[in-house]
Amino acid sequence: MLTIMGSGETSPTMVSVHRAVAAGLPGRPAAVLIETPYAFQENVADISAKACQYFDRSVGLHVTVAPETDNDQALAMTRTADWLFCGPGSPTYALRRWTGSPVAQALHDRFRRRRGHTVFASAAAATLGRWTVPVYEIYKSGADPYWADGLDLLRHLDLTVAVVPHYDNREGGTHDTRFCYLGERRLRLLEQHLPDDAAVLGVDEHTAVHIDPGAGQVRVTGRGALTVRRHGADTVFPSGSALSLTELRALAHRGAAVRSTPPPVAGTPETPPTVSETAATCERRFDEALAARDADGMARAVLDLESAVHAWSTDTELDDGADQARAVLRTLILRLSRTATTGLTDPAALLAPLVQPLLDLRSGLRSRHDYATADALRTALSAAGITVQDDNGQVTWTLSR
Repeated sequence: MLTIMGSGETSPTMVSVHRAVAAGLPGRPAAVLIETPYAFQENVADISAKACQYFDRSVGLHVTVAPETDNDQALAMTRTADWLFCGPGSPTYALRRWTGSPVAQALHDRFRRRRGHTVFASAAAATLGRWTVPVYEIYKSGADPYWADGLDLLRHLDLTVAVVPHYDNREGGTHDTRFCYLGERRLRLLEQHLPDDAAVLGVDEHTAVHIDPGAGQVRVTGRGALTVRRHGADTVFPSGSALSLTELRALAHRGAAVRSTPPPVAGTPETPPTVSETAATCERRFDEALAARDADGMARAVLDLESAVHAWSTDTELDDGADQARAVLRTLILRLSRTATTGLTDPAALLAPLVQPLLDLRSGLRSRHDYATADALRTALSAAGITVQDDNGQVTWTLSR
């Protein structure tokens, strides 16, 4: 079994997906994490620890990290793992470490012999095909678009493809960061260098594609879709879709027509919102509660956002959504503080017991023709932000500030 994840592999959105995978493992499975794609980072130990904590607490898998400094041990763990996970980092760094190595051979053996369940996500997912997007070099360093040689593990499934995670990325805002931060223009340039019988397999963020070679089945779960792209033309399989591996091969290599509305997979779990979506929802709830002068509702919105930020703290990817959510949280706390200072009760309602007797006094002064004192009282009220209107014998007032 192979599961390809577009992103969010250690986020709350993918917990149900991981649990479904774990449910198919034997009792007390040998679960192994490969940290190679991010092994160049100074905080590699922290990233691995967060990932292991996530799988232990959220999925119920006790995961062991394959040691980067002990090739023999890493090789043995890779070959024998019931569940093998690899995720974020740099795809080209991982390829430099793996290409021609015993670990790469062990990965090929897993696919050839259909050993265990392999979960490759984000950067690791990008290495699965014959070609790999060198995302750091193109997007971060400004290199001209080119394909790097991938591990080509999917050749064991008779798939000649480039796997592109983060396919529906929207982090750019004003510029196109779809297709693993390439954007449409650069992806079109890269497609020109693919042979006619090859395709791009795009996996959206917070989305999983499960391939079962034994059953010849492919399923899509999570929030997004699997896209098979040939020569700029997309065939999209949304979450809940199922197709045969034969259909996927035909579509990838010959562009064969497939059904336009794939049937849903029964029992596909609902995926929770991303941290960015939760932040937007909580901010809207806060605004609505403030307009309704609902202090408890404002507090609940802040607390729910804090819970979401905490839940997403296990995510090992550098996700701008988490930073945005923290910024929203801090803003809401400050707004809550200002509201506590100024109060939620309508100031006019608070002042009414004081203002009305003064207006009655003013009316009495005017009835006795003491206009000078009545005008002085009106001036004093005006200085306090209270505007008095006399209209056909009716006296009304408004609070101007």
